[in-house]
Amino acid sequence: MTRTALYTGSFDPVTNGHADVVRQACRIADKVVVAIGIHPGKAPLFSIEERAGMLREVCGPIARVEQAAFEVVTFDGLAIEAARRCGATMMIRGLRDGTDLDYEMQMAGMNGTMAPDILTVFLPASPPARPITATLVRQIAAMGGDVSAFVPEAVAARLKAKFSGG
Repeated sequence: MTRTALYTGSFDPVTNGHADVVRQACRIADKVVVAIGIHPGKAPLFSIEERAGMLREVCGPIARVEQAAFEVVTFDGLAIEAARRCGATMMIRGLRDGTDLDYEMQMAGMNGTMAPDILTVFLPASPPARPITATLVRQIAAMGGDVSAFVPEAVAARLKAKFSGG
C-alpha cells in the first residue's frame, strides 16, 4: 500500500518552514501531496499558479532526494475531503510552538471524527524554521526587508519583484 500524505496550506509564499515540513513528510510517506487551499474571502499575494510553481520548484527536488513522489493540487472545501480525493492515509501538520499545537489538536480531533481512517501526523519544525510564518515574510518583504533567511532564493526573488512593481 502506498503511504500518501496530504499537506495543506495557503503557501503564500512558500517558506523554508514549508520546505522543512515537506522534507520530513517525504521521509515517512511514499507520496506527498501539497494542497493549496482556495479561500474566496482572501486576497493572496501570489496567484494559485504562482504558488503551485514555487512549490514544484522548491519542494519537487526535496521529494526527489528523499525518493518520494510529489504532487501539487488545489482544494476549496474541507481538507479531509481533499485527503480522500487524493487517497491520503495521513494528513501532515507542521508545528512551530504550543499555540500551533493547541489549534492543530482541535483540528485533528474534528478530522479524526469525520475520517477516522486518515491519521493526522504532527511534524515539529526544525529550530531554524520555528519563527517563520508566511504572514511575517509578506510583511517584511512589503516593507523592503531582507527575507532571504526565511524563504528559498527563488521565492525571495519573486517577493522582491512583486514589491518592486516587477
